[in-house]
Amino acid sequence: MRFVTTTMRPVYATRRRRCKRIDSVPRRRQRHGVQLGIILRNMGPASAPETVLAAARAADDTAAVADVWVTDHIAIPPDDAEGSGGRYLDPLATLAVVAGVTRRVGLGTAVLVLPYRPALPTAKWVATIQELSGGRLRLGVGMGWMAAEFRALGVDRRHRSRITDGTLDFLDRCFASDVAEANGQEFYFRPRPPRPPLFIGGSPAAAFRRVLAHRAGWMPTALTPDALRAPAAELRAAAAAAGLPAPPIAVLGMLPRIDRAAARDALAAYDEAGATHVVHAERYANPDEFRRILDDLARAVA
Repeated sequence: MRFVTTTMRPVYATRRRRCKRIDSVPRRRQRHGVQLGIILRNMGPASAPETVLAAARAADDTAAVADVWVTDHIAIPPDDAEGSGGRYLDPLATLAVVAGVTRRVGLGTAVLVLPYRPALPTAKWVATIQELSGGRLRLGVGMGWMAAEFRALGVDRRHRSRITDGTLDFLDRCFASDVAEANGQEFYFRPRPPRPPLFIGGSPAAAFRRVLAHRAGWMPTALTPDALRAPAAELRAAAAAAGLPAPPIAVLGMLPRIDRAAARDALAAYDEAGATHVVHAERYANPDEFRRILDDLARAVA
């Protein structure tokens, strides 16, 4: 499992290194306002149906957890399959199923790789999940990075930025009007629920332009509070200059959950650095291990 701080690689993407634990923060005692999310493993043995459904229900029953998030791989090559064995559930299909067995918890993608899918079917999936879940979808998106997957899809990796921008523009148009247009053909875009909260993955240089253009949030990976502080301030300043509210920031990483005080301090430090969400990512093998993680996190925010 590997997190990269300069580019938005999906969670658990490579095989060389485990997720860095984020606990190098000074002790604090004040309450924080950061929402807590958790990665729901849609890969490897933990993506068995009974485990996914049990974990989703457990998260739904844990008031301290605001949302669950799934990752996106579509064609893992055999030489990069450690931890998953190449088994990945589609993120949107997974969230559609999870929506049916939960009632409260938010449902997020961290992140959906936009160049992997045509824009119109993607928009229809997003609208359908948002409609059937009662508005609980959180749409984290990114450009993707794994060359093997782009080759398998027949998509030119050099065009991923352009494709991403095109899909984001298309989503904006679809959620703005009942009548949309694609390839010169008008069509009804119904149902048309409110557009889900949007989070853009990637480094500041790549992500901030899209964050502002689409009134979205930012989803960086594995930034410590100290590393987050400067880009978060930069993003808030850019939004203010554009007459926009401060964008939400959801950081993917691993909290030191075993040490309740350290986990609480880390959340407080993220709050001070500008994060609005922290999404905890940790491997687990079965529902019992997932419940223990939930219990530790719940104690940290109590």
